[in-house]
Amino acid sequence: MTESPRRSGEYPEPEQQPSAFPYGGAWPPPPAYAPSPAAPPAATHRRARRPVALLAAVAIVAAVIGGGTAAFAERLTGTPSATGGTGVTGTNVSQSSKGTVSGVARAVSPSIVEISATSASGDSTGSGVIITGDGEIVTNNHVVSGASSVKVRLNDGTTYTADVVGTDPDKDLALIGLRGASGLKAATLGDSDDVKVGDEVVAIGSPEGLTGTVTSGIVSALDRDVTVSKDESPSGQEQQGQGGDGSGQWPFEFGGQQFNGDTGASKTTYKAIQTDASLNPGNSGGALINMNGEIIGINSAMYAPSGASGSAAGSIGLGFAIPVDTVKADLERLRTGDTG
Repeated sequence: MTESPRRSGEYPEPEQQPSAFPYGGAWPPPPAYAPSPAAPPAATHRRARRPVALLAAVAIVAAVIGGGTAAFAERLTGTPSATGGTGVTGTNVSQSSKGTVSGVARAVSPSIVEISATSASGDSTGSGVIITGDGEIVTNNHVVSGASSVKVRLNDGTTYTADVVGTDPDKDLALIGLRGASGLKAATLGDSDDVKVGDEVVAIGSPEGLTGTVTSGIVSALDRDVTVSKDESPSGQEQQGQGGDGSGQWPFEFGGQQFNGDTGASKTTYKAIQTDASLNPGNSGGALINMNGEIIGINSAMYAPSGASGSAAGSIGLGFAIPVDTVKADLERLRTGDTG
C-alpha cells in the first residue's frame, strides 16, 4: 500500500524532537483533537496567583498608611470603626484618587462648612468640620465665642441654624450642633501622632467667605507653641467686613512675638501643626487633611504681614492647626455642654 503523503502542519518526525522529552525520546501519539497552542496549566496557575498576592500586599500597605486594619476597613465599607469612641462616619477617597489633592477635595469637601456667628462684638465668619451625620461640628472657640446667633452653610448651599453645645477656650475648640439635620457626610478623624514633617496636606475652609476653598501644601513643623486670646472681643474674633473682605485676623503669639494684633491679657497656649498650605481669614475652624482624606488638624491661626488688614492680609505660608488628637481627647467634654 502506498503511504499517503504527510500534510503540512501535522506533527513532525520523532527525530526532530528534543532528546530530553519525558517519553524517553519517543514522540507521543497526537491527541484526538488539535488544541491551539497554549501555555501549560501550571504556568497559567502561576500567572493567576500573582495578582492575588499583589492585591494582598497593596491591602496591607494601605492598612498601615491608614493607621491600622480597622481604619482601612472603615474606609472600604463606610462603617465607623469600633475603636476610638468618637462616633464618626468615614469620608472615602476612592482607590484611584487616593494621594491626590483632587481626590481628597472631592471626598472631604461635603464635610466642611461655613459658619457665620453674630455677637455683641459684631459678625464673624469661620469654618467647621462635620463629625457626625446628625450635625455635630467642630470649630474654633474664637469663631463662635459669645455668639447670640450661629448660621451654618453646607458645601451644597443648604443652610441651618446651629446651637453652641460646648466650648473649650483653653484649646480654642468649640462644638456646635445643627438643628434638624440628619444624613450628613461626616469626616474621618485621623491620628496626628502619625503626622511627619514634609507630609502633604490639604486645607479646606471658607477664607474671605469663599465657601469650599481648597489649598494644599506640606507639614512645615510640629509642636509649635502657639498662644491665642481667650477674650470675647473684636480683637479675639475672626471678623468679616462688608462684601466679604476680611477685616481682621485672629491674633496669636509665637516665639515671644505677637502677630495680627494684641492677644490681650487672657491667653492660652497649645501645640500646633505648622503648614505652608494657604490659610486666610475665614479658614479658622476648617480642616487640615492628610492624603488619605483623614482630618489631622483644625486650622486655627495664620500669620499676616505686619500692618496688613482685610484682603491685604493674605497668606504667606505660615499657618497653624490644632492637632486632631487634641480634638478627639476633648470631644466628650464638649458634648457635655461645658463652656470652659
